[in-house]
Amino acid sequence: MTSPRHARDTERGRYYSDPAGGPDLVSVTNVLGTGVAKPALVPWAVKLTAEHCVDNRLDVARRAVKDRDALLKEIKGVHRGARDRASDLGTRVHDRAEKMALRAPFEADVQVDPYARQLALFWERWSVDLDRHIVAAEITFVHRRLGYAGTGDCMLWLPTGPRRRRELWLIDYKTSATRPASSVYPEHALQLAALRYAEAVLLPDDTDGAVPRIERTGVLNLRQRSHALVPMPAGRAAHRAFRGALETTRWLHAAPSAYPALLPPAADARPTRKAA
Repeated sequence: MTSPRHARDTERGRYYSDPAGGPDLVSVTNVLGTGVAKPALVPWAVKLTAEHCVDNRLDVARRAVKDRDALLKEIKGVHRGARDRASDLGTRVHDRAEKMALRAPFEADVQVDPYARQLALFWERWSVDLDRHIVAAEITFVHRRLGYAGTGDCMLWLPTGPRRRRELWLIDYKTSATRPASSVYPEHALQLAALRYAEAVLLPDDTDGAVPRIERTGVLNLRQRSHALVPMPAGRAAHRAFRGALETTRWLHAAPSAYPALLPPAADARPTRKAA
């Protein structure tokens, strides 16, 4: 996940401040994290935790007797540590991709380099001229009427139309050390649709610009030794589904964190039954 200029983390997840002075806008990724079920997350966390215990079984057995509480705390944090490391790497890959697209200088990073090479190879295979075919990198989309904002990784022209006519694509980069390059999740279409049908984009001077007519949307999966562009059906139906998740998120964020219990009436206030 990147860190766009107007984004900030809150107790309710990421929100964007509006440079035009309006109310804060919930981020697209916040909506997907709050209002869309992620059934693969629990099996993934269980798998990581089980692997950690098996791979370190002798140490786990010893500490289970001597330092049980500390061991449990460590085991419970295995999946969070993996998630945070993956998120950090994804942020660094996105940062490198933006700098590469803008021909800006960047520092060497041996963990990021393999993913960057795959991005350069993607551009080469699709005959992308950085100066002519990349429209924007890391551009923020806003929809003030619906109250959300999000950042797109790249808009570029690719020769995917009839007779290799170039079409304008909105692409989101996804990184993983384990998933195959062809794999995507359905909610990726919701993410792209939310951006595609936003009301405006924020220009470098924080003024509004028109959203270009985006013809195709897709996920560019970057792996250490491979990559794949996967088209996603981010049409109006996907946008309607995103709006449903947006309503769920808005309700959950406004709901109280606790509700008072209903107590029975006091004994002297209970109605008495007359004798027959």
